[in-house]
Amino acid sequence: MKTQRPDAEDAEVAQKTQKEQPVENDCSHAIIGAAVEVQRILGVGLLESAYSAALAIELTERGIAFEREVPITGRYKGREVGLAYRADFIVEHAVIVELKVVDALAEIHRAQLLSYLRLAELKLGLLLNFNVFPVVKAIHRVVNKL
Repeated sequence: MKTQRPDAEDAEVAQKTQKEQPVENDCSHAIIGAAVEVQRILGVGLLESAYSAALAIELTERGIAFEREVPITGRYKGREVGLAYRADFIVEHAVIVELKVVDALAEIHRAQLLSYLRLAELKLGLLLNFNVFPVVKAIHRVVNKL
């Protein structure tokens, strides 16, 4: 009985499949890992600004590209309406990360993030509530047109 071994063509197909995975999914795992580490060290009960600064440090240490407090302009019927909001983080030019420190996330938080995604023309947003322990229980993925 002959054993089948993958040849170079099979390896190339597998490699293409891996490359075609959306960057958003790869980023979301890294972002969540960074958020877990931030909460592990800082705990709960601080201001959002403390978690934001710590998350920026953690993302930098992990070599993850991001921008903070990114101004996003809005449009109405094809016309510019000016600054619509500031994204807490945009990671790898692909994922909006919004931080909260509240007792519980409300549907309005998810709706706002979806609006942000639409204006920024991005597909994935993560809503992180650092007031819940562990933070992984309070992470919500919001998807725009996937």
